[in-house]
Amino acid sequence: ARLSGGENRLVSLPLSRIRVIMKSSPEVSSINQDALFLTAKATELFVQYLATYSYKHGRGKEKNALTYSDLSHTAEECETFQFLADILPKKILASKYLKMLEKEKRDGEVGEDDEEDEEDEDEDEA
Repeated sequence: ARLSGGENRLVSLPLSRIRVIMKSSPEVSSINQDALFLTAKATELFVQYLATYSYKHGRGKEKNALTYSDLSHTAEECETFQFLADILPKKILASKYLKMLEKEKRDGEVGEDDEEDEEDEDEDEA
């Protein structure tokens, strides 16, 4: 059965975009209109649940607003939403990120030097 215009208004997300995302999977050859509608509705309900949970368990109540940090905290702390941790990472300052990169680079160089020293020792023993 085709969705009527009235049923199309029951979802806020654009069905054409959802169809494109669904078709991007190699296993999907055709998409039933009912499956498309249900996927759109389920996605809306999931986003609503994520936003409500983040608002209630974040600082949203204090500020009367939902922030990115509320969403990222939820993704990091709540087991149900941990699969979103890579998509909603905690924001850090650029200066902090650059310091982290420098530290990783220094640690990597130290690790490489250690490996070279070990190779030299192995050659000496042989």
